[in-house]
Amino acid sequence: MESNRRDFLKTAAVAPLFVPQSAFGANDRIAYGLIATGGRGQYLNRNFQKLGAQCVALCDVYEPNLEKAKAESPAGVKTYVEYRDLLQQQGLDAVVLAGPDHHHCGMLLASLAARKDVYTEKPLSKTLEESKVMIDAVAKSNQVVQVGMQRRSAESIMKAKKLVDDGILGRVTLVRPQWHWNIAKELDNSPLAGKFDWKRFDPKAQSAADVAPMSFRRWRYFRAYAGGNMTDQGTHLMDVVQWFMQSGPPKGALMHGYVAKMKGAEHPDVFTAVFEFPDFMATWTLNYDNAYENGWSILFQGDKGTMILDEDGYRVFAEPWKRDAAPVYQEKAPVPIESHIQNFLDCIRSRKEPNCPVRIAAQAVTGPHMANQAFLQGRKVGLAADGASIV
Repeated sequence: MESNRRDFLKTAAVAPLFVPQSAFGANDRIAYGLIATGGRGQYLNRNFQKLGAQCVALCDVYEPNLEKAKAESPAGVKTYVEYRDLLQQQGLDAVVLAGPDHHHCGMLLASLAARKDVYTEKPLSKTLEESKVMIDAVAKSNQVVQVGMQRRSAESIMKAKKLVDDGILGRVTLVRPQWHWNIAKELDNSPLAGKFDWKRFDPKAQSAADVAPMSFRRWRYFRAYAGGNMTDQGTHLMDVVQWFMQSGPPKGALMHGYVAKMKGAEHPDVFTAVFEFPDFMATWTLNYDNAYENGWSILFQGDKGTMILDEDGYRVFAEPWKRDAAPVYQEKAPVPIESHIQNFLDCIRSRKEPNCPVRIAAQAVTGPHMANQAFLQGRKVGLAADGASIV
């Protein structure tokens, strides 16, 4: 990892500070390449194009996904199996990284070395150590890097944060993020249809037999490739917790969970983590086997009021709470991906820092990384002074 970092820094040292306007072409459209064209990648591709950016390159190790994304892209889009080849294509202003967690660090370093602006999916990293490498690399570059945590660009979330900043809740002592979906089921391990480059998906694999079809289809649930929903959904929600509470990462974490219905998975589909902060506590609960209060929500409990954030917007209730009490503040508003992508596109032109830079994304995933280690080690863990290791 350290050698990768040194190689990157040598290349990045000569990166230009500003991208000339002419780099966007005669029609002033930002040209981008999409690396990893699975479900999330296809979703991002549609939304980038909706906002006026031009897809000129696609890359994936699984041919059926690549063909689906190609069908939704402009004629003449170039396709690749190796992402490093895509990064050499002329005329690219930016890249969109939508691959599995175990590729996030390497793909970001390579993109920065190629002097491309980057929109990368969350969680930022697969490990705490990778977070530090990625922060250092971006700091040494002149590229714009936006991490795909769209709540940072949602107007309703910003309004809710101002209410908390203004003291509407008083002293907040407990925060309770949760995510409920009834989608868990046994993983599909039937053979993959279509060409799959297993060696590029998992460079550490010795043979195709080491990459079971279910571990590619549902890579998020395998420790070699990702941190499960603890780091995936947890990155979104713990970021909002720390943002609203104006705190850094937790000082301690404990986690319990198990695989209930998602047979074949290594990461649990039901879990609860407890995070210790200096001035408050947070519990983060996920159940993919039940749809009560379906979706995500975050409950902030203060001595003057309670706030509920969810997919519909936010509501604030005064203390002391009474059954059937009406909210004293509320706003219904979605969390659109478009505003976050637009912020990235605007920053490519202005060279300003985007709404979710890597240092924020690194802080957001620190607690979930700690919780996963607590689960694996069967103990409460703490964060070392360097912020990049567990004690």
